[in-house]
Amino acid sequence: MLESTPINPAHSGLEVTTWFVRHRNVLFAQADFLSLYVDYYLHLSDQALKVSPEHDALFKRALAGFVLHAASRPWNELTAWTINFQEPLVNLFLTGDNADGSVTGRVFSEDVKELPNNLFFADVVRGTQPKRRSSVEFPGADPLAAVEAYYRQSEQRPARYFQTGEEEFALVTAHPDYDEAWFDALTVDQVRTLAKDEELGVLEKRIYRWHCGCNQQRMLQVLAPIFRQDAEGLFGTEEKLEIRCPRCAARHAITREAMEAFVAKG
Repeated sequence: MLESTPINPAHSGLEVTTWFVRHRNVLFAQADFLSLYVDYYLHLSDQALKVSPEHDALFKRALAGFVLHAASRPWNELTAWTINFQEPLVNLFLTGDNADGSVTGRVFSEDVKELPNNLFFADVVRGTQPKRRSSVEFPGADPLAAVEAYYRQSEQRPARYFQTGEEEFALVTAHPDYDEAWFDALTVDQVRTLAKDEELGVLEKRIYRWHCGCNQQRMLQVLAPIFRQDAEGLFGTEEKLEIRCPRCAARHAITREAMEAFVAKG
């Protein structure tokens, strides 16, 4: 996971609220993702990125699932997901840092490896602890079902996602001694009226923003090992190349002169 530069705390973002549902022993997170989707589309436009409607729909669901998951996790957690689908053949990548509320990602639709099954990968870093990686197989073509499979197998507790509006999603995650029958029987309509029908205690509100923080310096760091091994192979006869950020696909122009100066500094 690449490190990102800080974001401007004055910049508004998506507010995600989490509650604890008393007597049911579950955590409930919900948000309307319209503002985050707008920022995502502005990013695509700024970077001249084209995403097919099918892949776009998958990514938007994955983005909602990622943010709701992040909002229910500790503040010092950095997370990255890669969701591999075999039909359609595509990889979705998402990453975010709870410390500053940044979230970004991209669609990989080229050179995707064909595998026997869909795979979900989660890389998690909490504080100064070593990175922890989990991977699970999942069926179908719904990224939210993939995350639910991850919860069951890696988190060892169930979670359920619900789309409660056009751009609104909710996540319900089980805690010890949860009401299993109630949890399993939950419907979209029940989730929509959860605040009215159940006793909820607000846990916190968090702000998430579309932000990668990639810059030329970071791209130079990515290219430096390749340049040291084969400078001519990297640049050929060109004095400048374009690199896409591996996290958000933003374009960065790198000159041979800048690369040589960066490597010379050691």
